[in-house]
Amino acid sequence: LTTMGDASMGSNMSPPDNTAQQDSLLSLTDVFLVSLVTGLFTYWFFFRKKKEDVPDLPKMQTVAAPVRDSSFIEKMKKTGRNIVVFYGSQTGTAEEFANRLSKDAHRYGLRGMAADPEEYDLSDLSRLSEIDKSLAVFCMATYGEGDPTDNAQDFYDWLQEADADLSGLRFAVFGLGNKTYEHFNAMGKYVDKRLEELGAQRIFELGLGDDDGNLEEDFITWREQFWPAVCEYFGVEATGEESSIRQYELVLHTDVNMNKVYTGEMGRLKSYENQKPPFDAKNPFLARVTENRKLNEGGERHLMHLELDISSSKIRYESGDHVAVYPANDSSLVNQIGEILGTDLDTVMSLNNLDEESNKKHPFPCPTSYRTALTYYLDITNPPRTNVLYELAQYAAAAGEQERLRRMASSTPEGKALYLSWVVEARRNILAILQDMPSLRPPIDHLCELLPRLQARYYSIASSSKVHPNSMTVEYETKTGRLNKGVATNWLKGKVPEEKGSSSLVPMYVRKSQFRLPFKPSTPVIMIGPGTGVAPFIGFIQERAWLKQQG
Repeated sequence: LTTMGDASMGSNMSPPDNTAQQDSLLSLTDVFLVSLVTGLFTYWFFFRKKKEDVPDLPKMQTVAAPVRDSSFIEKMKKTGRNIVVFYGSQTGTAEEFANRLSKDAHRYGLRGMAADPEEYDLSDLSRLSEIDKSLAVFCMATYGEGDPTDNAQDFYDWLQEADADLSGLRFAVFGLGNKTYEHFNAMGKYVDKRLEELGAQRIFELGLGDDDGNLEEDFITWREQFWPAVCEYFGVEATGEESSIRQYELVLHTDVNMNKVYTGEMGRLKSYENQKPPFDAKNPFLARVTENRKLNEGGERHLMHLELDISSSKIRYESGDHVAVYPANDSSLVNQIGEILGTDLDTVMSLNNLDEESNKKHPFPCPTSYRTALTYYLDITNPPRTNVLYELAQYAAAAGEQERLRRMASSTPEGKALYLSWVVEARRNILAILQDMPSLRPPIDHLCELLPRLQARYYSIASSSKVHPNSMTVEYETKTGRLNKGVATNWLKGKVPEEKGSSSLVPMYVRKSQFRLPFKPSTPVIMIGPGTGVAPFIGFIQERAWLKQQG
């Protein structure tokens, strides 16, 4: 019975147990499915919402990002200008000439503006005829082996490919070059020829300045004949008298946050404290000097060997490239200028452009101190040009000194001869002129406005990146017994390897060159270079040796 009962009970209980197990499995499946659906819905809901929000972001970015008007035509119309002077400048001289021509226009009742071609769309040259009686002038420097300057590269590329009708354009060109180079004034000649090919009409002959001779005199001679032709074209009297016109106004900062004051940076404020690539003319890298030694003993020339550490910069260079170095003026020269002019050099100031429409708001980074400006931004070692002497003459209390300055600034044969002998050949810089003319005491802010920018110095790299990828070598020379020692070479000479602080740091960037070894390593090469001209060949030899080792 027991067995039967057990058997019967077991048989009778079996269906309920199976049903319970099935219900349990179903409920687990339901829970899983419900959870899965809920999770998918939640994921879809939130991420769909984010995607829907994305279109709003460009609107925010559009509002925040200003768009710069690149049309010089619209700017000329807006400001009533009828002359635009474009400049292709590597060292600042062509830019200075362009500014002088722009200021000259006011003497004849005309309105000019100097313009950097890099900042504008030069295809608008075909529209210049929209401005009645207008003129485009080009001050074009040639760099290296017949190359355009960095800021004129896009303009040059456009000219090569352009098929625009420039028949409504009236133009004139002044080129800056050096006859010791094979392609003398190649850019000036090319721009002059190409504009004519595109239908533009030349109103005055091409001017060619030679830096190996007297570039300033070449410019003055051309300018003296240029303006009568311009006046004839515009139908105005060529009787304008040269006058002093301030381009910038002085603003003193008595209560300023020193973290917002430039201390030598070329572009971004505090860029030397927070170094970020890419490194270029406006954002140089602070390379540490690891070696700085003389290569020879005795003689008037000291040949120096300099090595720079670029390991943390991501800078890449090739044999034949140049390194551009930003030097600083000797502190003793700066202090003497401050003492003569009775100025507190640590005064913080800004020079603001009086032309609110100009893209160039300041002559150098502002706000800054007079000491910083005279040390890092302004050229106080080279002889000043004639336009600087003319502007300074008004501040000479002694009639004889004022007359002498104005005569040297004139275009007369006597004035040119006096300027050549007393300023150029004697290598008188601004400090020497102030010392030799006791009654000449200009306001320091106007002096800072007049002095040209201190430019980067270019040196051939004397090493191969194949052999030295994290460093570069420069060979340079310094001369002794000179009235004015080279600002850059003597500044480099004082750089001490491995020391912490600015005494071992050099602001630099690399400028690419077209000077290259033949593509095939088997091509024979003859290298000829006088003095430090042999520097790039050292890099070439290193590279050829490295290629040979690689098989």
